[in-house]
Formats: sequence, structure tokens, C-alpha cells
Amino acid sequence: MTQFTQADVLTKLPKQFFASLVQKVNYLIASGADVINLGQGNPDLPTPHHIVQAMQEATAKSEHHRYPPFRGHRFLKEAVANFYAREYGVELDPDREVAILFGGKVGLVEISQCYLNPDDVALVPDPGYPDYWSGIAMAQAKMVRMPLLEQNQFLPDFTQISDEEWNQAKLMFLNYPNNPTAGIATTSFFEETVARAREHQVLVVHDFAYGAIGFDEQKPISFLQTPGSKNVGIEVYTLSKTYNMAGWRIAFAVGNEQVIESINLIQDHFYVSIFGAVQEAAAVALNHSQECVDELVEVYESRRNTFISRLQELGVENIHAPKGSFFCWFPTPSGLGSQEFADLLLEQEHVAVAPGIGFGQSGDGYIRVGLLTTEERLIEAAERMARCYQRMKNRLTP
Repeated sequence: MTQFTQADVLTKLPKQFFASLVQKVNYLIASGADVINLGQGNPDLPTPHHIVQAMQEATAKSEHHRYPPFRGHRFLKEAVANFYAREYGVELDPDREVAILFGGKVGLVEISQCYLNPDDVALVPDPGYPDYWSGIAMAQAKMVRMPLLEQNQFLPDFTQISDEEWNQAKLMFLNYPNNPTAGIATTSFFEETVARAREHQVLVVHDFAYGAIGFDEQKPISFLQTPGSKNVGIEVYTLSKTYNMAGWRIAFAVGNEQVIESINLIQDHFYVSIFGAVQEAAAVALNHSQECVDELVEVYESRRNTFISRLQELGVENIHAPKGSFFCWFPTPSGLGSQEFADLLLEQEHVAVAPGIGFGQSGDGYIRVGLLTTEERLIEAAERMARCYQRMKNRLTP
């Protein structure tokens, strides 16, 4: 068989770290093991009925059987603008400040191709969503990692970035509520971000994937609520988590009109927009009553409370309740790396979690746990995990 040499850029893509986790889980399930899989960020609840119904009705419309407009239907862009005005008090021009995306992942990858040349520098959170790295690798650019540490509430310390790194940087990725740490941003942090970005001419890309999921009556804030934010950045919002529409692949970017135009330009060469029926259903999701979102957050908060309470009752130490997202970020027993502990949980207790090292070096020493199953299964998972924590504590105690 003829061998074809891949382009150099493909050989430099980061390894899909979690593919091995999926393989391990599937192997155990195939062998008959009762695995509780809390390792992936895939919503487990169905899309609300009124959104599904809107999609079903829209698929019958002949106008959606043709190519949609290259840059998306205006009715969806208007729905996005209405959503931001209602939820965040942010005014958006539907024609100039909104870009429709094939899921948030696409926007987060292609933005690097829009603005980074080979050897340019991007600032990335560590730990952080691995697909930031993918876009940077495709642009043949470089990363400067910003450690997210518990003592800083998992916010980057901008004073630890050198003047040389600030001057070289062209792009910065942020993500709050944060995956994987579940940290949340503050108004003062976003104000500092805007000031630093303006001073050093850095484009800020805020990944707002978990923007709807805040606990204890604290609604996460949008980066675009910060004065001056549109001058220096954009926000990427997906419907995957807010409306349980992960499989629908629909999202949008909003903010700086020059950056929005760049995203639209690159997508003109990749796509002919998204199936019109999906766009129509997305508009219904954004425009309709948000009661379904409130109910979803209540479910996650109840799961969080049940899960954390059971772990604490069983004596697991240093376990803190997340303030946002549907993840928990737990330290491993002292002396254990995240991969080692995740493997022990899976092999000994059949609980799958994501090792923190998969999100960057600063993630080692932690595991990410998704609140993505029923409370009954979360209680069972807590009991299994507590057994493993106790065994490791006993083993490591002199």
C-alpha cells in the first residue's frame, strides 16, 4: 500500500489524552464491571422538550433543506443579542458582533488560526481545556502557561507573567466558570484582564461554556459585562451545557467586531453554516422561558450537595464544593500523582475520573469529577471513592 506523508502540522498536534480513559472504561464495562463514569464532561440529561419539538417542526420546512446563509440566519443572531441583553445587560449588534459556530470547540480552535502566526505566543490556563492547545499547534504557535493555583482561587496571577512574555503574547484564553477547577471569575479579575490586555495589545478569548451554571444563588458573570471588554476580546458561548444540547453542535462567539469578522471569514472557507432547523431550535432555546435552565442548575446543585456531603461524612479531607460548572476538583492523597490515583479508582473501585495531569502540569495532584449521573449513583461513587482515599491514606501514613 502506498504510504502518504502527513503534513507536519498533524504530527505536532497534542495527543488526545482522554482517549485512553475511554478505552479503559469500555474494557471494564465489556468485562461486566459496574463502572460509574464521572470522567467525561458529557451532559447526561435530555434536551428540553420544547427545543426538541421546535427542531422537529423546523426540519419539515423546505427553506431549511437548502444551503443556509454562509454566516448563519439573522434570526439566530438576533436571538443571541436578545439573550445577552436579557441575561447580562450587554448590547450586541447582531450583524457585526455575533458569529455562529459549529459548537464552542470549533471557535476555540479556529481563533488561533485567525490570529497566530508560526512562533507567535498564546497565554493559556494550566490546567485548562486541552483543545486550546490544538488550535495553537495548528497555527504552529507557542504557549506560555498560566498556572491556576488553589491559593489564588484558580485565577491566573498576571504578575507572574514576565514583561517579555506579555510583549510577545498575541492571544489569551480564559474560562470561567472553569473547566477543570470549577473556579469562578470576579469582577475585579476581569477588570484587571481588560487593563492588561489593553496595555499589551493581547486578544482575550473567554470560554463561557459553563456560563449558566453557578451555585448558591451566584450567577456567573460574563466577560463582556466588563467595561472596555469589547475593545480587547470576545466570548464563546455554547448551548451544549445550558440546554443539554451537546450533540447538536451549536454555539456562538460575541464581542469585538473585527475578531467576529475574522471568525466569519475563516468559516466562509470551511462551512456553509449550520442546518437551518438546528439554528431555529437554538433561537427558540435562547428566546423561550429560561425555566428549564433554572431547573437544570437546581439539579446540579442538588447533586453537588449530596455528593460532597457524603464524601465529608465518610471522612474524605480537603474536599470543597464547587461554585460553578458541573465539575468537582479534588486533591489526590498526598504523594500520589493524578494519573496513578485515577487508575487506582478505576481499577479498584470502578469509578472513572479524569486525572488532572490531562489538563496541564499544574493539574497534577488533582482529579476532575463530573456531576453527571443520578444522586443515587453519586452516593455510591462517593462511598467507593472514600474507600480508596482511606486505603491510600493508610498506606501513606508513616
